[in-house]
Amino acid sequence: MKPSSTAQTSQASGEQPLGLTVHELPSPERASTAAAVAGRWRMLLILLVCAAPVIASYFTYYVIRPEGRRSFGELIEPQRPLPAVQVLNLQGQPVPLSGLKNQWLLVSVGAAACDAVCQNNLYLQRQLRESLGREKDRLDRVWLISDDAPVPDALQPALQGATALRVPAATLSAWLEPAAGAALSDHLYVVDPMGHWMMRLPPRLGVEDAGRAKRDLNRLLRASSSWDQSGR
Repeated sequence: MKPSSTAQTSQASGEQPLGLTVHELPSPERASTAAAVAGRWRMLLILLVCAAPVIASYFTYYVIRPEGRRSFGELIEPQRPLPAVQVLNLQGQPVPLSGLKNQWLLVSVGAAACDAVCQNNLYLQRQLRESLGREKDRLDRVWLISDDAPVPDALQPALQGATALRVPAATLSAWLEPAAGAALSDHLYVVDPMGHWMMRLPPRLGVEDAGRAKRDLNRLLRASSSWDQSGR
């Protein structure tokens, strides 16, 4: 039997019969894993974008600076976030410690009786904040009281405009740390608006050292001016 004219034409033109290839479809498990990985990368990118201004300000302050300029306070590495705990205000009402975020903080620590070192720190807190001039509204004074004893009435004038909270001593010790040979109540501590303890001023700060501490605070406020605004 001779091939048909149609078959002869197809062979003559070099055409080949159509073939079908079945590709494997992605399984639901693979698709779910890929979506989760993509989601994690997107979240990481968002976090980096949000943190970039903070990282840039610290890089400018601590790395790109003129030779010979040293900070008076000690940089804390790694920085320590505010504990996620409930504490008490002076009226005995529970408040979240994280409510202190979104402002620079100058923190002192001590028992309610407030000895001479504690009183000196409260005085220097007020003086340092006032010395910042128009930038002072970007920094809050905070006194963290480590016990349940009553606060003497004589301290009330020193606490005007400050935030006083009762925080268990164990919580304070787990978050803040004094320099070797010093007590927790000997220092003033600097906390950034994201709630990270990032600097410790030298223990038992004197009035004669206040100018150097002020320069540190001024530089921090200038370096963060692009992303930090006054008020919560």
